[in-house]
Amino acid sequence: MNKQRKIQPWKHFKTITHHRLLVLCNCFRVGLFWQGLTHDLSKYSPTEFCQGAKYYQGTRSPNAAEREENGYSKAWMHHKGRNRHHYEYWTDMNPQTGRYESVPMPRKYLAEMVMDRIAASKTYEGKAYTDGSPLAYLERARETKLIHSQTRRELLYLLTMLKNQGEKETFRFIRQTVLPGKPFANENETKES
Repeated sequence: MNKQRKIQPWKHFKTITHHRLLVLCNCFRVGLFWQGLTHDLSKYSPTEFCQGAKYYQGTRSPNAAEREENGYSKAWMHHKGRNRHHYEYWTDMNPQTGRYESVPMPRKYLAEMVMDRIAASKTYEGKAYTDGSPLAYLERARETKLIHSQTRRELLYLLTMLKNQGEKETFRFIRQTVLPGKPFANENETKES
């Protein structure tokens, strides 16, 4: 069903810019300066921006509406292939099985993914946002089949920490444990869903 849509470039621009600024501030708080500055720049490319303006709703990602209408999102396929903070970027051909499989995300991109999920939740939920919002989104999304099990455990650990202990403690933990490569989120610490 192809319904008439009002193209909203200004609103889309404001939304993605607001999102980027939230990610930038949070990345700076944990020491990811370059990633904060360059986060989601592909959203301003014609492939992503035009689709985002066309499918803009303000309460969720335009990619979802594009996907519902077309069965896929051209903007999302462009985006996930250019932004390493998305676990979908981290797939490769396994030489043993000959199949595409997920691989663990490097820690700096895992940390950026946490900042991205916080910012997306704040952007789309507004005043309804809580520190539990990013975890609730992960649990609703049922992403377990596509994300590497180690990355999922680590993400679940960090988003649970965010929910229970807040941003200040979670960001401290990211700075002092995650980014330096210290072990965390082992099998005994988190419950795999």
